[in-house]
Amino acid sequence: MSKKDQITRERILNEAEALFATNGYDAVSVREITTAARCNLAAVNYHFGNKQKLYLEVFRARWVPRARRVQEYFRESLASRDILSTSAVAQALAEAFLKGPLSDDERQRQSQLMTRELIQPTEAFELLTEEVLRPFFKELADTLRPFMPEGLGNEGLALNILSMFSMVIYFNFARVVVSRITGRDYDAAFKDRLVEQIVEFSLNGLGGGEREGA
Repeated sequence: MSKKDQITRERILNEAEALFATNGYDAVSVREITTAARCNLAAVNYHFGNKQKLYLEVFRARWVPRARRVQEYFRESLASRDILSTSAVAQALAEAFLKGPLSDDERQRQSQLMTRELIQPTEAFELLTEEVLRPFFKELADTLRPFMPEGLGNEGLALNILSMFSMVIYFNFARVVVSRITGRDYDAAFKDRLVEQIVEFSLNGLGGGEREGA
C-alpha cells in the first residue's frame, strides 16, 4: 500500500469512528464518512469493502488496541506490587481505567462505541467479546480465585468480578454525572479518591477480605 493510500485509509477510519460513535451505525452514510475524510466514495470499497466491514475495522483497529493498552497498564501495575491481594487487583484495575493510558478523547470514543453496542449489539460486539472481554475476564477470574472464600462457585466469582467491573466502568465513563453529584472535577486527587472507594467497596463485596498471596 502506498503512503498516500495509507493516509487515506487512516483518515477514513478516524472520521468513521467519530461519526459512528456520535450518531450510530444506521444514522451514518458512506457519503458522510467520505466527505469528512475528504476522499471519494470508491475509497471505502477499495480499502474496506463496504460500510459494515468499515464499522468492524473501526473496532478492530481502534477500540481493541486501546482496550489492550488499558489491560497492559493493569498487568504492569499489578506486577509492580510486592504482594498480590484482592485489594491490589481492585486498585490496579481501577487505576488502569481512571488513571491509565487513554486520553480523554480516546476514553470518550471507547465509551460511545461500547454504549451503542450494548444497546443494539452487532457483529462488532461478538468481535469485542471474543478478542477482548472474555479473555480479560478469564484472566481476572484466574487471578482472584485463590483469594475468594471456599465454596464460592464459578457463578459467584463471575458476579463478583462483574460487580467490581461495573463500578470501575461507571466511575470512568459517567464522569459528568459523578462530577455534578459530588461537585468534584476529575483531577488527580479525585481520581485517587475514587480508586480508594472502588478498592474499599470491592473488598467488602468480593467477600475475600484482605487475603494475600506471594
